[in-house]
Amino acid sequence: MTQLLTARPRTDTRNTGVLVVFTALTNLADGVLKVALPLVATTLTTSPGMIAAVATVLTLPWLLTSLHVGVLVDRFDRRALLLAANLVRVATMAGTAVALLTGALSLPLLYAAAALMGVAEVVATTASVALVPSAVTPPGREQANAWMAGAETACGEFTGPFVGGVLVAVGAGLALGVTGAAYVVGMLVLLFLVGRFAPNPGGERPVGSVHGRIGEGLAYLWRQPMLRGMALLLTVLCACWGAWLALMPLVATDLLDLSAAEYGALMSALGAGGIVGALTVGWVNRLLGRRWAMFADLLGTAAMMAAPVLSSNVWVVGAAAFLGGMGGTLWAVNTRTITQRMVTGAMLGRFSAVFRLFGWGAMPLGAALVGVLAEVVGVRAAFGVFAVAALLAVVPFLRVVTPAALAAVPRH
Repeated sequence: MTQLLTARPRTDTRNTGVLVVFTALTNLADGVLKVALPLVATTLTTSPGMIAAVATVLTLPWLLTSLHVGVLVDRFDRRALLLAANLVRVATMAGTAVALLTGALSLPLLYAAAALMGVAEVVATTASVALVPSAVTPPGREQANAWMAGAETACGEFTGPFVGGVLVAVGAGLALGVTGAAYVVGMLVLLFLVGRFAPNPGGERPVGSVHGRIGEGLAYLWRQPMLRGMALLLTVLCACWGAWLALMPLVATDLLDLSAAEYGALMSALGAGGIVGALTVGWVNRLLGRRWAMFADLLGTAAMMAAPVLSSNVWVVGAAAFLGGMGGTLWAVNTRTITQRMVTGAMLGRFSAVFRLFGWGAMPLGAALVGVLAEVVGVRAAFGVFAVAALLAVVPFLRVVTPAALAAVPRH
Protein backbone atom coordinates (compact mmCIF):
# COMPACT_ATOMS: atom_id res chain seq x y z
CA MET A 1 0.00 0.00 0.00
CA THR A 2 2.81 2.41 0.91
CA GLN A 3 4.55 1.70 -2.40
CA LEU A 4 1.29 2.37 -4.28
CA LEU A 5 0.76 5.69 -2.51
CA THR A 6 4.34 6.68 -3.28
CA ALA A 7 4.02 5.68 -6.95
CA ARG A 8 0.89 7.68 -7.57
CA PRO A 9 2.34 11.06 -6.48
CA ARG A 10 5.38 10.34 -8.65
CA THR A 11 3.13 9.54 -11.60
CA ASP A 12 1.08 12.66 -10.85
CA THR A 13 4.24 14.77 -10.91
CA ARG A 14 5.42 13.28 -14.19
CA ASN A 15 2.03 13.49 -15.91
CA THR A 16 1.42 17.02 -14.65
CA GLY A 17 4.82 18.04 -16.01
CA VAL A 18 4.08 16.47 -19.38
CA LEU A 19 0.67 18.12 -19.62
CA VAL A 20 2.07 21.51 -18.61
CA VAL A 21 4.88 21.31 -21.19
CA PHE A 22 2.45 20.16 -23.89
CA THR A 23 0.04 22.96 -22.98
CA ALA A 24 2.86 25.50 -23.03
CA LEU A 25 4.13 24.43 -26.46
CA THR A 26 0.75 24.26 -28.18
CA ASN A 27 -0.45 27.51 -26.63
CA LEU A 28 2.79 29.21 -27.64
CA ALA A 29 1.94 28.17 -31.19
CA ASP A 30 -1.67 29.29 -30.73
CA GLY A 31 -0.48 32.67 -29.44
CA VAL A 32 1.76 33.21 -32.45
CA LEU A 33 -1.11 32.16 -34.71
CA LYS A 34 -3.53 34.52 -32.96
CA VAL A 35 -1.32 37.45 -33.97
CA ALA A 36 -0.04 36.16 -37.30
CA LEU A 37 -3.29 35.30 -39.09
CA PRO A 38 -5.11 38.62 -38.45
CA LEU A 39 -1.98 40.60 -39.33
CA VAL A 40 -1.63 38.59 -42.54
CA ALA A 41 -5.29 39.45 -43.24
CA THR A 42 -4.50 43.18 -42.92
CA THR A 43 -2.14 42.78 -45.91
CA LEU A 44 -4.99 41.33 -47.98
CA THR A 45 -7.83 43.72 -47.03
CA THR A 46 -8.57 46.92 -45.09
CA SER A 47 -12.16 46.00 -44.21
CA PRO A 48 -12.77 45.70 -40.43
CA GLY A 49 -15.41 43.05 -41.07
CA MET A 50 -13.13 40.94 -43.27
CA ILE A 51 -10.26 41.17 -40.77
CA ALA A 52 -12.56 40.32 -37.85
CA ALA A 53 -13.81 37.35 -39.88
CA VAL A 54 -10.42 35.64 -39.41
CA ALA A 55 -11.02 35.44 -35.66
CA THR A 56 -14.62 34.45 -36.33
CA VAL A 57 -13.63 31.51 -38.53
CA LEU A 58 -10.87 30.49 -36.12
CA THR A 59 -13.37 30.13 -33.26
CA LEU A 60 -16.48 29.10 -35.23
CA PRO A 61 -15.74 25.36 -34.85
CA TRP A 62 -16.55 25.69 -31.13
CA LEU A 63 -20.08 26.52 -32.16
CA LEU A 64 -20.41 24.03 -35.02
CA THR A 65 -18.41 20.96 -33.97
CA SER A 66 -17.95 20.90 -30.19
CA LEU A 67 -20.92 18.62 -29.42
CA HIS A 68 -19.78 15.97 -31.88
CA VAL A 69 -16.19 16.31 -30.69
CA GLY A 70 -17.42 15.64 -27.15
CA VAL A 71 -18.83 12.30 -28.27
CA LEU A 72 -15.51 11.56 -30.00
CA VAL A 73 -13.56 12.31 -26.81
CA ASP A 74 -15.82 10.00 -24.77
CA ARG A 75 -15.32 7.19 -27.30
CA PHE A 76 -11.60 7.13 -28.20
CA ASP A 77 -8.26 7.31 -26.41
CA ARG A 78 -7.77 10.93 -25.44
CA ARG A 79 -4.01 11.02 -25.93
CA ALA A 80 -4.44 9.61 -29.45
CA LEU A 81 -6.89 12.41 -30.20
CA LEU A 82 -4.38 15.00 -29.01
CA LEU A 83 -1.75 13.54 -31.33
CA ALA A 84 -4.17 13.53 -34.27
CA ALA A 85 -5.19 17.15 -33.62
CA ASN A 86 -1.56 18.27 -33.61
CA LEU A 87 -0.89 16.40 -36.84
CA VAL A 88 -3.69 18.37 -38.53
CA ARG A 89 -2.22 21.60 -37.15
CA VAL A 90 1.22 20.83 -38.55
CA ALA A 91 -0.15 19.99 -42.01
CA THR A 92 -2.31 23.12 -42.09
CA MET A 93 0.54 25.43 -41.08
CA ALA A 94 2.84 23.87 -43.67
CA GLY A 95 0.27 24.38 -46.43
CA THR A 96 -0.45 27.97 -45.39
CA ALA A 97 3.26 28.84 -45.25
CA VAL A 98 3.82 27.44 -48.75
CA ALA A 99 0.87 29.44 -50.11
CA LEU A 100 2.19 32.60 -48.46
CA LEU A 101 5.74 32.20 -49.71
CA THR A 102 4.61 31.44 -53.27
CA GLY A 103 2.19 34.38 -53.39
CA ALA A 104 -0.85 32.10 -53.70
CA LEU A 105 -2.41 33.04 -50.35
CA SER A 106 -5.84 34.67 -50.53
CA LEU A 107 -8.55 35.47 -47.99
CA PRO A 108 -10.54 32.30 -48.78
CA LEU A 109 -7.41 30.18 -48.24
CA LEU A 110 -6.66 32.06 -45.01
CA TYR A 111 -10.21 31.42 -43.79
CA ALA A 112 -9.91 27.72 -44.68
CA ALA A 113 -6.67 27.44 -42.69
CA ALA A 114 -8.28 29.21 -39.74
CA ALA A 115 -11.23 26.80 -39.87
CA LEU A 116 -8.96 23.71 -39.84
CA MET A 117 -6.93 25.12 -36.97
CA GLY A 118 -10.15 25.86 -35.11
CA VAL A 119 -11.44 22.29 -35.45
CA ALA A 120 -8.09 20.92 -34.28
CA GLU A 121 -8.21 23.24 -31.28
CA VAL A 122 -11.68 21.98 -30.32
CA VAL A 123 -10.45 18.39 -30.37
CA ALA A 124 -7.22 19.14 -28.51
CA THR A 125 -8.74 21.32 -25.80
CA THR A 126 -11.69 19.02 -25.11
CA ALA A 127 -9.46 15.94 -25.00
CA SER A 128 -6.84 17.55 -22.74
CA VAL A 129 -9.40 18.67 -20.15
CA ALA A 130 -11.05 15.23 -20.16
CA LEU A 131 -7.65 13.52 -19.90
CA VAL A 132 -6.62 15.19 -16.61
CA PRO A 133 -8.63 12.90 -14.26
CA SER A 134 -7.01 9.85 -15.89
CA ALA A 135 -3.52 11.33 -15.54
CA VAL A 136 -3.65 12.99 -12.11
CA THR A 137 -5.26 11.85 -8.84
CA PRO A 138 -7.83 14.15 -7.14
CA PRO A 139 -5.46 15.76 -4.62
CA GLY A 140 -3.21 17.00 -7.41
CA ARG A 141 -5.81 18.21 -9.88
CA GLU A 142 -6.25 21.79 -8.69
CA GLN A 143 -2.51 22.32 -8.90
CA ALA A 144 -2.39 20.62 -12.32
CA ASN A 145 -5.26 22.79 -13.55
CA ALA A 146 -3.56 25.93 -12.20
CA TRP A 147 -0.24 25.12 -13.86
CA MET A 148 -1.94 24.20 -17.14
CA ALA A 149 -4.00 27.40 -17.06
CA GLY A 150 -0.84 29.32 -16.26
CA ALA A 151 0.92 27.71 -19.22
CA GLU A 152 -2.05 28.58 -21.44
CA THR A 153 -1.92 32.24 -20.52
CA ALA A 154 1.86 32.55 -20.20
CA CYS A 155 2.39 31.11 -23.66
CA GLY A 156 -0.93 31.67 -25.44
CA GLU A 157 -1.53 35.23 -24.25
CA PHE A 158 1.89 36.50 -23.14
CA THR A 159 4.89 34.94 -24.85
CA GLY A 160 3.06 33.75 -27.98
CA PRO A 161 1.59 37.10 -29.06
CA PHE A 162 4.83 38.92 -28.32
CA VAL A 163 6.88 36.37 -30.27
CA GLY A 164 4.21 36.38 -32.98
CA GLY A 165 4.45 40.14 -33.40
CA VAL A 166 8.25 39.98 -33.64
CA LEU A 167 8.18 37.04 -36.07
CA VAL A 168 5.57 38.66 -38.32
CA ALA A 169 7.70 41.81 -38.37
CA VAL A 170 10.56 39.63 -39.69
CA GLY A 171 8.34 37.58 -41.98
CA ALA A 172 4.91 35.96 -41.74
CA GLY A 173 6.28 32.75 -43.26
CA LEU A 174 8.73 32.44 -40.37
CA ALA A 175 5.87 32.89 -37.89
CA LEU A 176 3.90 30.08 -39.49
CA GLY A 177 6.96 27.82 -39.59
CA VAL A 178 7.69 28.33 -35.88
CA THR A 179 4.04 27.57 -35.13
CA GLY A 180 4.21 24.24 -36.96
CA ALA A 181 7.48 23.29 -35.25
CA ALA A 182 5.97 23.91 -31.79
CA TYR A 183 3.09 21.56 -32.59
CA VAL A 184 5.55 18.86 -33.69
CA VAL A 185 7.48 19.06 -30.42
CA GLY A 186 4.19 18.96 -28.52
CA MET A 187 3.39 15.62 -30.17
CA LEU A 188 6.70 14.19 -29.00
CA VAL A 189 6.16 15.37 -25.43
CA LEU A 190 2.81 13.55 -25.22
CA LEU A 191 4.58 10.21 -25.65
CA PHE A 192 5.95 10.56 -22.09
CA LEU A 193 2.51 10.40 -20.44
CA VAL A 194 2.08 7.38 -18.16
CA GLY A 195 -1.25 5.56 -17.86
CA ARG A 196 -4.34 4.65 -19.85
CA PHE A 197 -6.39 7.42 -21.34
CA ALA A 198 -9.42 5.70 -22.84
CA PRO A 199 -12.72 7.06 -21.42
CA ASN A 200 -13.74 3.55 -20.29
CA PRO A 201 -10.87 1.69 -18.57
CA GLY A 202 -12.52 -1.67 -19.31
CA GLY A 203 -12.20 -1.03 -23.02
CA GLU A 204 -15.92 -1.31 -23.79
CA ARG A 205 -17.28 1.10 -26.38
CA PRO A 206 -20.27 3.25 -25.39
CA VAL A 207 -23.58 2.37 -26.99
CA GLY A 208 -26.20 4.62 -28.52
CA SER A 209 -26.36 6.98 -31.47
CA VAL A 210 -24.18 10.07 -31.74
CA HIS A 211 -27.16 12.38 -31.35
CA GLY A 212 -28.40 10.37 -28.39
CA ARG A 213 -25.06 10.74 -26.64
CA ILE A 214 -25.00 14.46 -27.43
CA GLY A 215 -28.42 14.66 -25.81
CA GLU A 216 -27.04 12.95 -22.70
CA GLY A 217 -24.36 15.62 -22.38
CA LEU A 218 -26.85 18.44 -22.81
CA ALA A 219 -29.26 16.88 -20.29
CA TYR A 220 -26.46 16.36 -17.76
CA LEU A 221 -25.52 20.04 -17.91
CA TRP A 222 -29.12 21.21 -17.73
CA ARG A 223 -29.78 19.17 -14.57
CA GLN A 224 -26.96 20.96 -12.71
CA PRO A 225 -28.24 24.48 -11.83
CA MET A 226 -24.88 26.02 -10.95
CA LEU A 227 -23.04 24.48 -13.89
CA ARG A 228 -25.86 25.51 -16.21
CA GLY A 229 -25.71 29.08 -14.92
CA MET A 230 -21.93 29.17 -15.24
CA ALA A 231 -22.20 28.00 -18.85
CA LEU A 232 -24.65 30.79 -19.69
CA LEU A 233 -22.46 33.38 -17.98
CA LEU A 234 -19.47 32.08 -19.89
CA THR A 235 -21.42 32.74 -23.09
CA VAL A 236 -21.46 36.45 -22.33
CA LEU A 237 -17.83 36.58 -21.21
CA CYS A 238 -16.53 34.65 -24.22
CA ALA A 239 -18.55 36.80 -26.62
CA CYS A 240 -16.71 39.78 -25.14
CA TRP A 241 -13.36 38.07 -25.53
CA GLY A 242 -14.18 37.12 -29.10
CA ALA A 243 -15.06 40.74 -29.87
CA TRP A 244 -11.87 42.05 -28.21
CA LEU A 245 -9.58 39.64 -30.05
CA ALA A 246 -11.30 40.26 -33.39
CA LEU A 247 -11.01 44.07 -33.40
CA MET A 248 -7.83 44.58 -31.40
CA PRO A 249 -5.58 44.31 -34.52
CA LEU A 250 -7.48 47.25 -36.02
CA VAL A 251 -7.48 49.19 -32.73
CA ALA A 252 -3.74 48.65 -32.39
CA THR A 253 -2.84 49.70 -35.92
CA ASP A 254 -5.37 52.55 -36.40
CA LEU A 255 -6.33 54.01 -33.00
CA LEU A 256 -3.11 53.27 -31.09
CA ASP A 257 -0.73 53.46 -34.10
CA LEU A 258 1.30 50.42 -33.03
CA SER A 259 3.71 48.35 -35.09
CA ALA A 260 3.36 44.58 -35.38
CA ALA A 261 5.93 44.04 -32.61
CA GLU A 262 4.25 46.63 -30.37
CA TYR A 263 0.89 44.96 -30.98
CA GLY A 264 2.39 41.66 -29.84
CA ALA A 265 3.64 43.37 -26.69
CA LEU A 266 0.15 44.78 -26.03
CA MET A 267 -1.39 41.35 -26.46
CA SER A 268 1.17 39.95 -24.03
CA ALA A 269 -0.38 42.07 -21.26
CA LEU A 270 -3.32 39.68 -21.42
CA GLY A 271 -1.00 36.77 -20.76
CA ALA A 272 0.91 38.59 -18.02
CA GLY A 273 -2.35 38.91 -16.11
CA GLY A 274 -3.00 35.23 -16.71
CA ILE A 275 0.40 34.29 -15.29
CA VAL A 276 -0.30 36.28 -12.14
CA GLY A 277 -3.72 34.63 -11.89
CA ALA A 278 -2.24 31.14 -12.21
CA LEU A 279 0.46 31.82 -9.62
CA THR A 280 -1.92 33.35 -7.11
CA VAL A 281 -5.13 31.34 -7.61
CA GLY A 282 -4.61 29.22 -4.49
CA TRP A 283 -3.85 32.28 -2.39
CA VAL A 284 -6.78 34.24 -3.87
CA ASN A 285 -9.14 31.32 -3.25
CA ARG A 286 -8.05 31.12 0.38
CA LEU A 287 -8.24 34.89 0.87
CA LEU A 288 -11.48 35.70 -0.97
CA GLY A 289 -13.10 32.32 -1.53
CA ARG A 290 -13.74 30.57 -4.84
CA ARG A 291 -16.86 32.65 -5.53
CA TRP A 292 -15.17 36.05 -5.42
CA ALA A 293 -12.13 34.74 -7.27
CA MET A 294 -14.46 33.82 -10.15
CA PHE A 295 -16.31 37.15 -9.83
CA ALA A 296 -13.03 38.91 -10.66
CA ASP A 297 -13.38 37.68 -14.25
CA LEU A 298 -16.55 39.71 -14.77
CA LEU A 299 -14.84 42.90 -13.58
CA GLY A 300 -11.68 42.21 -15.58
CA THR A 301 -13.64 41.51 -18.77
CA ALA A 302 -15.68 44.71 -18.34
CA ALA A 303 -12.48 46.72 -17.86
CA MET A 304 -10.87 45.11 -20.90
CA MET A 305 -13.83 46.04 -23.11
CA ALA A 306 -14.24 49.56 -21.70
CA ALA A 307 -10.60 50.65 -22.00
CA PRO A 308 -10.59 51.27 -25.81
CA VAL A 309 -13.81 53.26 -25.38
CA LEU A 310 -12.42 55.55 -22.69
CA SER A 311 -8.80 56.00 -23.75
CA SER A 312 -6.34 55.90 -26.65
CA ASN A 313 -3.44 55.44 -24.25
CA VAL A 314 -1.72 52.12 -24.86
CA TRP A 315 -0.84 51.79 -21.16
CA VAL A 316 -4.52 52.06 -20.16
CA VAL A 317 -5.55 49.47 -22.75
CA GLY A 318 -2.66 47.23 -21.67
CA ALA A 319 -3.53 47.51 -17.96
CA ALA A 320 -7.15 46.57 -18.69
CA ALA A 321 -5.96 43.59 -20.74
CA PHE A 322 -3.82 42.54 -17.75
CA LEU A 323 -6.91 42.58 -15.50
CA GLY A 324 -8.89 40.62 -18.07
CA GLY A 325 -6.18 37.98 -18.35
CA MET A 326 -5.90 37.58 -14.58
CA GLY A 327 -9.65 37.27 -14.13
CA GLY A 328 -9.93 34.80 -16.99
CA THR A 329 -7.35 32.48 -15.43
CA LEU A 330 -8.98 32.62 -12.00
CA TRP A 331 -12.26 31.63 -13.66
CA ALA A 332 -10.69 28.86 -15.77
CA VAL A 333 -8.85 27.15 -12.91
CA ASN A 334 -11.85 27.20 -10.60
CA THR A 335 -14.42 26.06 -13.16
CA ARG A 336 -12.19 23.19 -14.33
CA THR A 337 -11.68 22.00 -10.78
CA ILE A 338 -15.42 22.20 -10.07
CA THR A 339 -16.42 20.28 -13.19
CA GLN A 340 -13.76 17.58 -12.72
CA ARG A 341 -15.14 17.00 -9.22
CA MET A 342 -18.80 16.99 -10.23
CA VAL A 343 -18.74 15.14 -13.57
CA THR A 344 -17.93 11.44 -14.06
CA GLY A 345 -15.00 10.46 -16.27
CA ALA A 346 -17.18 8.71 -18.86
CA MET A 347 -19.26 11.91 -19.27
CA LEU A 348 -16.45 14.45 -19.04
CA GLY A 349 -15.75 14.75 -22.76
CA ARG A 350 -19.37 15.42 -23.71
CA PHE A 351 -19.93 17.67 -20.72
CA SER A 352 -16.79 19.72 -21.44
CA ALA A 353 -17.85 20.04 -25.07
CA VAL A 354 -21.34 21.24 -24.13
CA PHE A 355 -19.94 23.63 -21.52
CA ARG A 356 -17.50 25.09 -24.02
CA LEU A 357 -20.19 25.28 -26.69
CA PHE A 358 -22.01 27.79 -24.52
CA GLY A 359 -18.76 29.60 -23.79
CA TRP A 360 -16.23 29.35 -26.59
CA GLY A 361 -19.01 28.90 -29.13
CA ALA A 362 -19.96 32.49 -28.34
CA MET A 363 -16.53 33.78 -29.39
CA PRO A 364 -17.24 33.70 -33.15
CA LEU A 365 -20.64 35.26 -32.49
CA GLY A 366 -18.97 38.06 -30.52
CA ALA A 367 -16.35 38.49 -33.23
CA ALA A 368 -18.99 38.62 -35.97
CA LEU A 369 -21.23 41.01 -34.02
CA VAL A 370 -18.43 43.42 -33.15
CA GLY A 371 -17.36 43.47 -36.79
CA VAL A 372 -20.87 44.48 -37.88
CA LEU A 373 -21.19 47.04 -35.09
CA ALA A 374 -17.80 48.54 -35.95
CA GLU A 375 -18.85 48.96 -39.57
CA VAL A 376 -22.12 50.67 -38.56
CA VAL A 377 -21.40 52.71 -35.40
CA GLY A 378 -17.61 52.70 -35.15
CA VAL A 379 -15.00 50.77 -33.20
CA ARG A 380 -15.33 52.59 -29.86
CA ALA A 381 -19.11 52.28 -29.72
CA ALA A 382 -18.87 48.58 -30.58
CA PHE A 383 -16.54 48.00 -27.63
CA GLY A 384 -18.92 49.97 -25.41
CA VAL A 385 -21.79 47.59 -26.15
CA PHE A 386 -19.75 44.63 -24.95
CA ALA A 387 -18.52 46.47 -21.84
CA VAL A 388 -22.14 46.97 -20.80
CA ALA A 389 -22.91 43.30 -21.48
CA ALA A 390 -20.09 42.20 -19.15
CA LEU A 391 -21.38 44.45 -16.36
CA LEU A 392 -24.94 43.14 -16.77
CA ALA A 393 -23.67 39.60 -16.09
CA VAL A 394 -22.89 40.54 -12.46
CA VAL A 395 -26.45 40.05 -11.17
CA PRO A 396 -27.05 36.54 -12.57
CA PHE A 397 -23.59 35.49 -11.35
CA LEU A 398 -24.41 36.46 -7.78
CA ARG A 399 -27.71 34.58 -7.98
CA VAL A 400 -26.30 31.39 -9.51
CA VAL A 401 -22.82 30.93 -8.02
CA THR A 402 -23.92 31.02 -4.39
CA PRO A 403 -21.99 29.92 -1.29
CA ALA A 404 -24.46 27.07 -0.80
CA ALA A 405 -23.97 25.79 -4.36
CA LEU A 406 -20.19 25.87 -4.01
CA ALA A 407 -20.35 24.12 -0.63
CA ALA A 408 -22.20 21.23 -2.29
CA VAL A 409 -19.31 20.53 -4.72
CA PRO A 410 -17.51 17.28 -3.78
CA ARG A 411 -14.02 17.81 -2.41
CA HIS A 412 -12.57 14.93 -4.45
